[in-house]
Amino acid sequence: MLSHDRVWAAVDALAARHGMTASGLARKAGLDATSFNKSKRTSPEGRDRWPSTESIAKILRATGATLEDFLRLVEPTGSLRRSMIPLIGMTQAGAGKFFTDEGLPTNVPGWDEIDFPDFGQEKVFALEVTGDSMQPLYRDGDVLIISPTASIRKGDRVVVRTSSGEVLAKELRRRSAKSLELVSLNKEHEDRTIPSEEVAWVARIMWARQ
Repeated sequence: MLSHDRVWAAVDALAARHGMTASGLARKAGLDATSFNKSKRTSPEGRDRWPSTESIAKILRATGATLEDFLRLVEPTGSLRRSMIPLIGMTQAGAGKFFTDEGLPTNVPGWDEIDFPDFGQEKVFALEVTGDSMQPLYRDGDVLIISPTASIRKGDRVVVRTSSGEVLAKELRRRSAKSLELVSLNKEHEDRTIPSEEVAWVARIMWARQ
């Protein structure tokens, strides 16, 4: 399982590797300079706060590091548990018959798999991006690691599958008993509000392989 403390230590280590403070790394990646402040790593109530998928992707691009490089910083001994997870295209994700009620893919012969670190209690699978609706954050061919069992909050990037088979990747603006309000990652695509009864499942984007 990925440790909250180790993930933040990896951010600090990546910054130090390139001769920067965590604040300097944030600035280089185009983020707010306070994004990685130690005070931002826990909530006022003491709950763990994790760096967002977007911020991790940006610091990797800014430094030229790969996700594998970052994960080696998370667990320098190489003892981080790994497992094979399903890799699914967006067309397959739209086919509800291949998913459980909680949004997890069933075992379908012929689906690809990829090796990825064990997220512990969070169940994950990989989704390959097609098209331009997620640009500029995610591009055609990128692989998103998503979890339908992870908790989500305002500002998280999520993948939503509707009961009609539409698959969307957007930012969560608000979730209520009646609807999901979603902000488009690509400003050429409209924001959406989806009635709760039309939502088949919602999965939080945990990581991105680009």
